[in-house]
Amino acid sequence: MKFEVYCDESSPEVLADRQANKYLILGSIWMPSGFRNKFKEKIKSIKEEFGYRNEIKWNKVSPSSIDFYKELIGYFFTSDDIRFRGIIVEAEKIDLIKFHNDDSELSFYKFYYQLLHHWIFSFNDYSIFLDHKVNKDLTRVNKLKDVLSKANLFSNIENVQALPSHESLGIQFADLFTGALNGKMNKKITSASKLELIQEIEDYLGHPIQPTYKSENHFNVFKINLEGGWYGL
Repeated sequence: MKFEVYCDESSPEVLADRQANKYLILGSIWMPSGFRNKFKEKIKSIKEEFGYRNEIKWNKVSPSSIDFYKELIGYFFTSDDIRFRGIIVEAEKIDLIKFHNDDSELSFYKFYYQLLHHWIFSFNDYSIFLDHKVNKDLTRVNKLKDVLSKANLFSNIENVQALPSHESLGIQFADLFTGALNGKMNKKITSASKLELIQEIEDYLGHPIQPTYKSENHFNVFKINLEGGWYGL
């Protein structure tokens, strides 16, 4: 089966300054490739219904757009074809020198590998789309594809590509849920509208936004244990 994965990140500045925030957050939206057109049509119809003309972004949530964003959240939780996986990385435990050649950009893509690898299953084809960012090493995205391919010999990583978010509704959708996860974990949200959306997500979940068990396959959150040893979730 063919799948598409759309990715985004929040608080990447912690890789250069571990005091900037408590956590780095990476998030991804997964869907069957055959579902993409239906997804795009639905998002466009919701935008038309609410007269929303901006890019879908967590940072654009406001009192005037909150009903639109609630509709998007409801669409996600009532669809069996869209899944979210996010990972949480504790900033103060990232050891760039020991594990990442003192290269924050390298660590960023290693954490992307952790986000993606554990949801790639044998005998499927995957196209992966990252939110575009400027890299010092222009081969980073290609190297991520190569590493994922070598680690998943019975899967086909067809494509790993960076796109500007305005070109991809999937990346924009990932931005929304990644931003909500970031807001919950880093606890710096003062916007009443954003807090209301976090509560909306938690109402659908039936529990707070938090790390989940590995078996959770609709809204999956994994907190990486950078200290080794046993880890329960």
